[in-house]
This record gives sequence, structure tokens and C-alpha cells, in this order.
Amino acid sequence: MRLPLPLLPSVLLIALLFLRTAIAQAPPPSAQSTPPQASTLAQQPGTQLISLDDAIQLALQHNHNLVAAKTQVQQNQAEEVTANLRPNPVLLGDTQFLPVFQPSNFSADYLDNTAQFDLGVSYLFERGQKRQHRLQAARDVTAVSRSQVADNERTLTFSVASQFVNVELAESTLALANQDLKSFQQTVDIAQTRYKAGDIGEDDLLKIKLQLLQFQTDVSQAQLARVQGLSDLRQLLGYESVSQNYDVSSSFDYLPVHSSLEDLQAKALEDRPDLQAAKLGVTAANSQHELQKAIGKRDVTGQINYTHLGYLNDVSLFGQIQLPIFDRNQGEIARTSFAITQAQEQELYANGQVLTDVRDAYEGLQANDQIVTLYRSGYLDLAQQSRDISEYAYRHGAASLLDFLDAERSYRATQLSYRQALASYLLSHEQLREAVGTRSLP
Repeated sequence: MRLPLPLLPSVLLIALLFLRTAIAQAPPPSAQSTPPQASTLAQQPGTQLISLDDAIQLALQHNHNLVAAKTQVQQNQAEEVTANLRPNPVLLGDTQFLPVFQPSNFSADYLDNTAQFDLGVSYLFERGQKRQHRLQAARDVTAVSRSQVADNERTLTFSVASQFVNVELAESTLALANQDLKSFQQTVDIAQTRYKAGDIGEDDLLKIKLQLLQFQTDVSQAQLARVQGLSDLRQLLGYESVSQNYDVSSSFDYLPVHSSLEDLQAKALEDRPDLQAAKLGVTAANSQHELQKAIGKRDVTGQINYTHLGYLNDVSLFGQIQLPIFDRNQGEIARTSFAITQAQEQELYANGQVLTDVRDAYEGLQANDQIVTLYRSGYLDLAQQSRDISEYAYRHGAASLLDFLDAERSYRATQLSYRQALASYLLSHEQLREAVGTRSLP
């Protein structure tokens, strides 16, 4: 609908007056309105609300993959018991010169005077402190397992936090979609009233009703994303640990980070469990090398026998040791020596990986922070004001339908883009926490 020329000054006057009022009432950049929160959604009675900290604790306690990984530490502790065991003594006994093929000779006198009876005990004496080296090697393997489990907890915490942010984004998007649908429904109602009054044509009314379909579709898609996000999060938490009717309790808001890259990298070198596991791997490799050198030393077997023959009662002592002429365990000693070099190289790689992860996460956080800051510096309010002005002008017949729908689409796109940018920022924040190895950034 094209406005006649005499009405153009009135249109401009209405728009300017509305813009002046909106700017005067707009909050300053530091107090930009935040997206609709999960708390704005209607909660069903009996809904279990969990925060991000609650979700992480539930996952650390009930996630089945993590619980399974923790059993590896218990298995290694059982290996320590085995490694610390001493050899069992061997009980020996024999009887000689029995008249098996001459049964008539069996008599008490024959057994006392002719048959021989031996009873003895033998024991393996380990040389080279093999038991102590076995125990130390087993303990070092257990220490590596503990660090690996801690690293599994680190990655699981990141997965939970990331999925939690996805649920926050879905609920914020759903709240926005419901808000837009409600607002646009009012516009449709007004358009129908104006159509009945003859202020707008049927073509404009149909276009507005078709635009309503987009808002209804947005609500359905946001509802699906929310349901799927909660379902995926429940799997990470441990399916049985939360009720089917649960929801997240969060703020979904901007969290500034003021740490320097150098402080973050220094903290990561102290706290990253995968790096600690690599360092302990070097210690474990050295323990295995010392154990193999101890195994190369031949053990001594000692034996004491009691012999009864006739009227003689004797004690005999025996001892035996292998002669290390061919097998001195040289192959395993060489292998474990190379394994030390392997572990050292893996430690150096892990050290560089930690520094790289922190830098990448830090740069990603800075980039996303700049994008979020741009939105919060005034663009959100500008999109809101532009939509409100166009809506006001259209409802009073001072703007075309195309201008109003274009402003509506721009507002919706800006709000969605801001939520996605905020979610990307929060995800990069969680990625930085994972890279540093702690949720308490310096």
C-alpha cells in the first residue's frame, strides 16, 4: 500500500517521536537485556531442576563409562597385592624301596629297616630385590591409571558443560520463539481488525498470516531441540540418576574472563591430568626397566630334607642356581630401555599439546568475546527499536507491510544470532576450562 504524499510528513513525525521515546527509555550498553532464560518457561509440577555444578557432580558419580574406567584403578591395586607376594614354599616327600612287586615282603620290620622315607621343604630365594621392584612398578602403573581416570573426568566435565550450554541455548531460543509468536499473534489480530475495517487489503492480511507460520515453526523446532538436548544430557549424567521430568536451572549469560594467556598456560602445566599421566608414565617406564634388570639376576632355590632309612635319621641340604650363560634377560632390559625414551617423548608431546590447547581455547574465547560484546554494545537495542518503530508505524497506517515484515525478520535474526554467539562464547569458556584442567581459572 503506497502512502499519498501529504501523509509522508506525518509518517516521519510518528517515527521520529517513537524513536526518541525508545532511545530515552533504552538501557545503557552495560545493562543490555539478556535473552529469555529457562526460568521463564512454564515448569511442570514436580520438575527436578539441576544447575551446571549439580550436573557435573551427577556425571562424575553416575556416568557409567567413568565408573567403568575407575575400576581400572582398583584392578591395578589388586595387581599391587600380587606383585608384593613372596614365593610359596614347596613341600616334598617320597618313599623308596617299597616291595610293590613282592607284596609278601611287606612288614613292619621291612619298612623300619629297608624302606627309605624322605620329607623336605624347598624355597625360592629371589635375588636383586625382585619383589620390591615388582611392587614399585605396580604402584607406578596405578598412579598412571589414577591420572588417566582424572583425565576422563576432565573430558566428561567438558562434555556435560557443553551439552548443558546446548540445552540453555535451546530453552532460550524456545522462550524467544514463544515471545515472538505471542507478539506476532497480536499483530495478526490487529491486522484482521483493520482488514474488517477496510484499512488494509486481503493481500496484506494473507502475507501476515503466512509469516505467522514461520513463528509457529520456530516454536516447534525449539521444542524439539530442547527435548533432545535434555535427553542427551541425561545420558551423560547417568540415565538413572535423574528423573525423566527434569530441567536445567541456569542464567545463560555473559561471563567475562580476565586471565592472561601466560597464567592459564602455567596453571595448565600444573593441573592437566593427561600431562601428569605422561610424567608418571616416565616414572613407570623406569620402574619397569629396574624390574627387568632385577629379573636378570638368577634366583637361588634352597631345600632341606629329612631322611629315614633303617635306623638312620639324616638331614640333607640342597641348593641350586641357574648359570646365566645364555639368558640374562637382556632382551627385556633393552626393550624397557627404549620404552623409557618412548615415555619421555610422549611427555614432551603432551607438554606441547597442553600449551597448544590452552592457546587455541584462549584465542577462540577472545574471538567469541568480541562478537558478543558487539551485540551487547547496542545492536540488540537497535534491532528492538527498529522492530518496535516499524510495528507502531504499521499498526497506525504509517508504514508498509513489507517494511514491517522486514524489520520483524531483522529483529528475529539478530536475537537468534546473539543467542548463538553467546552459546559459542560459553562453549569456548568451557573449552578453556578443559584445556587448563580446572574450572577455577586464575
